[in-house]
Amino acid sequence: MDTQASNQTLLDAVVRETGPSPEWTILWLHGLGADGHDFEPIVPELVRRDWPALRFVFPHAPVRAVTINNGVRMRAWYDIRDMDLANRADEAGVDESVAQVEALIAHENARGIPDSRIVLAGFSQGGAITLATGLRRAQPLAGLVALSTYLPAPQKAAAQLQDAARTQPVFFAHGTQDPVVPYRAGEYSAALLQQLGFAIDWHRYPMAHQVCAEEIRDLGEWLSRRLTA
Repeated sequence: MDTQASNQTLLDAVVRETGPSPEWTILWLHGLGADGHDFEPIVPELVRRDWPALRFVFPHAPVRAVTINNGVRMRAWYDIRDMDLANRADEAGVDESVAQVEALIAHENARGIPDSRIVLAGFSQGGAITLATGLRRAQPLAGLVALSTYLPAPQKAAAQLQDAARTQPVFFAHGTQDPVVPYRAGEYSAALLQQLGFAIDWHRYPMAHQVCAEEIRDLGEWLSRRLTA
């Protein structure tokens, strides 16, 4: 286990279990300014009857000042200093959040859920941390879910890529009318991951910076292939 992760104080989280003695964990990271409750309502919409018992963990990001929002403090996985995607993510903040996510993964391991039964998911900023974490994993997770997001600091991320990380399947989805994280940013990131050797299940939807019913259905089908294999 990563020493930095083991020394982390666990983030507070909303936890929902779909049955006794969960066999899998879905760790889901919210977007900028939201909190762990944001995606809690997705559980009954997403879960299917033939799935094993799951533990959903929705952590709350730390509160920090966000430069593009005039320094207002809010829940954020990293500071956003510039709208330009190349310089958008505060790399130190990304590294800090990756360590916090790794601590949550280690906590699930301690509760009996191996890496091979943990899915890491995220929306927007949470999706960026999902991808940054996934590329650095020497022990692959069951899968990565990246919604309306992008890969931060792609050159650094590629340099930190672990060989085993490429075995993690990725569900990547984006809205074609997204005004927050442009569609081209998601498309570029998905193409880059594919070039790096990842199996990408790419989806596009006629929506803005949000999640839609069709997307939840497609994600459910993707998860079913892993949870019921």
